[in-house]
Amino acid sequence: MSRIAKTKAASTTAIRAFVLAAGLVAATILAMPPVAYGASRIKDIADYEGVRDNLLVGYGLVVGLAGTGDDLTNAPFTKESLVAMLERLGVNIREQGGTIATVKPKNVAAVMVTATLPAFSRQGTRLDVSVAAMGDAKSLEGGTLLVTPLVGADGEIYAVAQGGLAGVGFTASGGGAGGGGTTSVRKGIPTTGKIANGAIIERELPFEMAHLESVKLSLRNPDFTTANRTAQAVNAFLGSTVARPTDPSTVQIVVPPDYRGNVVGLLTDIEQLKVEPDQVAKIVIDDATGTIVMGENVRISTVAVAQGQLTVRITETPQVSQPSPFSTTGTTTVVDRTDIEVDEGQGKKLMVVPHGVTLQDLVTGLNALGISPRDLIAILQTIKAAGAIQADIEVM
Repeated sequence: MSRIAKTKAASTTAIRAFVLAAGLVAATILAMPPVAYGASRIKDIADYEGVRDNLLVGYGLVVGLAGTGDDLTNAPFTKESLVAMLERLGVNIREQGGTIATVKPKNVAAVMVTATLPAFSRQGTRLDVSVAAMGDAKSLEGGTLLVTPLVGADGEIYAVAQGGLAGVGFTASGGGAGGGGTTSVRKGIPTTGKIANGAIIERELPFEMAHLESVKLSLRNPDFTTANRTAQAVNAFLGSTVARPTDPSTVQIVVPPDYRGNVVGLLTDIEQLKVEPDQVAKIVIDDATGTIVMGENVRISTVAVAQGQLTVRITETPQVSQPSPFSTTGTTTVVDRTDIEVDEGQGKKLMVVPHGVTLQDLVTGLNALGISPRDLIAILQTIKAAGAIQADIEVM
């Protein structure tokens, strides 16, 4: 075979291989479910079972306060804790017979210390802690937290906290102008504070993920449709039926053979897949602030809406009547002037909302009535009572 024939044969083989690879890629893309415009990553709508934080809490003492600590008469637990701490350090302040000597320091405060232990935290790493006063301390500014064990819900010690407090608020006050009162200024909360990297982890939570045979996804907003779409996206990506929804909030995934011993790699690939979460038709109302949030699936049946109320406004405008200049008769008097206005809501109109309008149409139509958010709350509740709104209304 000539060199030219060999070159043509090699080129033909390369073209066929390229076309075959392109066909396989296209088939894979077509097999995957379409991604909607409003899709979210799985890592943003679900958590992995076993991958969670744990809460820690502890009781300790803050010292070094500038006379703003607990009053030991009103906070006996602070006094007992102070005595116990001094005894552990070899300082005995008890008198004969075991009676505690009179101690009245004003620079000590009993506090509760809280922290969050992240998943897979290792021994020796540090945590941020929050500190809050328990007694009648005025401020924790400038205080230092002494060694405080932090325990979990099982009563075991998982971390130890200590350090100087930061981020403590302050208060300042003084006499008002003319001695007619006091003026005070407060920034933040003076009885709380934080210690950055103030705790050291002493115990790890045992959890081995690498050799799991199956993992579970827990949806943050349980929904049958979202769970099914998540399973479909995972199956399409892996090319086999390994994921199935077990309930509205859980999707169970069997680890494929290619990912055995590499569950972290599996979860890394899965959490980047995009799924369009489904939403229920719901209207959430905060009556205290007049806030209304409506989902896009809210629909309204044909209904007529009118809003108006009788308003009576009375305005008092007193006027001063004086006699003419240099007049020897007449006195200066105050004459009442009363203005009464009655608004029967005649400017309000009756609006017909057609069947199956969208959220945008509903908002546009109700805004045409010129009503306030609080009036809108009453209208939505009335429409719901009439059975003309296909959505749940939740009042906070």
